[in-house]
Amino acid sequence: MEGVRVDRSRLAAYQRLCGYAVDDALPQPYPWVLAFPVQMALMARRDFPLPLPGMVHLANTVTTRRRLDAADALTLSVRAGEVRPHRRGRTLDVRLEAHVGDDLVWECDSVYLSRGKGTEGAPREEAPPTLAPGPAVARWSLSSDLGRAYASVSGDLNPIHLHPLSARAMGFPRHIAHGMWSYARTLSALGRGSLGPSTSRVWFTAPLFLPSTVELVVDRKQGHVLAGLRSAKEPKKTHLVLTLDA
Repeated sequence: MEGVRVDRSRLAAYQRLCGYAVDDALPQPYPWVLAFPVQMALMARRDFPLPLPGMVHLANTVTTRRRLDAADALTLSVRAGEVRPHRRGRTLDVRLEAHVGDDLVWECDSVYLSRGKGTEGAPREEAPPTLAPGPAVARWSLSSDLGRAYASVSGDLNPIHLHPLSARAMGFPRHIAHGMWSYARTLSALGRGSLGPSTSRVWFTAPLFLPSTVELVVDRKQGHVLAGLRSAKEPKKTHLVLTLDA
């Protein structure tokens, strides 16, 4: 998809919802939002190796090679990797890239799980780092309509995020926050380091049901950041683990 232009009004709505300053610097997860229609078109094709319904987003690795600006005209591409056995079904990677002219400026590898009959003894995906126990640096109360709000700025209308009834129809006890919202909200809370050249990795470790209250924990060491979202009611329950190198 060539010549993709940023709609500044939609960008501003995304930035407000995810905690970023409203300006022309694209948040590191935002090209994923821009590429979402292309990614869905690929994953909905008949020859895509895994069924789209019920697919679970497990992890992302994202690298920004330079600061991305709302004025940039992006060329977005997507391709699927090989299917791998998993103890809970099968997984594969989906690769997204953004170019400005001939320059690769952003890349993302997403890991997805198609739940089903697993393979005993299948290699495990890389486990996330362990969050150290300690005081939270922030506490966020997430409203019941967060999923609908994020859907309106991202285009991700998966029914598991929109309403308790539609989530129950998909096998969830109630609706859950978008993983890409929790990822973006955590990155924004870490400051502006991810807006320039940087790499972040995120593991979505447990569904974040709505409404709920979560705590942000952060550990910074010489340019490397380890952060996570944990349940305020059950601090040992982690919803997201993230690393940032900038």
